[in-house]
Amino acid sequence: MIAPETGGRDIIVIGASAGGVEAVREIAARLPADLPAAVFVVLHSSPNSRGLLASLLNRAGPLDAFMAEDGASVLHGQIHVAPPGQHLLLRPGHVHLSRGPRENCARPAVNPLFRTAAASYGDRVIGVVLTGNLDDGTAGLLAIADAGGVTVVQDPEDAMYAGMPRSAVENVRVDHVVPLAEIPALLERLVREPRTNTVPPRASHVPPEHGEDGMRWLGSYAQPGRAAGLSCPECDGPLWEVRDSDLLEFGCLIGHRFSPETLAQASAVALEETLSVSLRALEERVRMAERLAENARERGQNPIRADRRLREAERARRIAAQMRGLIETSPATEADAAD
Repeated sequence: MIAPETGGRDIIVIGASAGGVEAVREIAARLPADLPAAVFVVLHSSPNSRGLLASLLNRAGPLDAFMAEDGASVLHGQIHVAPPGQHLLLRPGHVHLSRGPRENCARPAVNPLFRTAAASYGDRVIGVVLTGNLDDGTAGLLAIADAGGVTVVQDPEDAMYAGMPRSAVENVRVDHVVPLAEIPALLERLVREPRTNTVPPRASHVPPEHGEDGMRWLGSYAQPGRAAGLSCPECDGPLWEVRDSDLLEFGCLIGHRFSPETLAQASAVALEETLSVSLRALEERVRMAERLAENARERGQNPIRADRRLREAERARRIAAQMRGLIETSPATEADAAD
């Protein structure tokens, strides 16, 4: 069972994205069967995913791993894996699952798990950020640090995808930056040694009652912060600057929440989609104008009418070529190439 408040650090929360299956499996394979801690894992996944990670971890090592269930007790020696399409949240003594608003374009997302762990368990928490793109997990890791917990990040040079680890290292005063191979032994040591906080933890920014995923619903006419002058990529509502911690984030009134890098990427994707819709409309205009010109000739109409349609088609074709060039050099395309 969970150790009393005077015990060690017995809540391990792990977040990963791209490349995370192998990373988490390596950790699970090398954790001891008598680990006096409960482990919780969020791996970015599609809502239509079959959710095989839990069975993979169960076969990889000695700890019992299973898909997290709403209301399940928090017990030592178990690995709870976030199910596809649901946030994995921690409450005192039990697990809570939520289909609340996506965060950083993901559900499950890493930050809600980390924030609620920090709010519910304070300095008993060990937060681990592994391989992945962009910056989910950074704000949550800062909440763990502020609550007096221990922060662990996979060395960005060792990660298959360095985005998430690099963001954490650049924005949080991380306690341990180590290669993946060293993380299991480090976790075992941190769990077994007594908690010795020399600096009082800062107050948690997000108490457990602040909504399903750490965002508090404030009502349709509330102003939760400084208006960002930006639109939410998820619902097109206005975005506000959110500062539950020292990091800048953005949130809408629905509860969607974004870190800066993820918002920039989501906005770039939205721009590319808009340009693609415009390109399709232009190409359809070319085909329509050419068909009308052909029809005018077939019916023996005034040649001026057919020429006008052909000139219209040529103008649309030139604009379409320019639009295609914009798409090929859009920020989203460049980001995909960088990843």
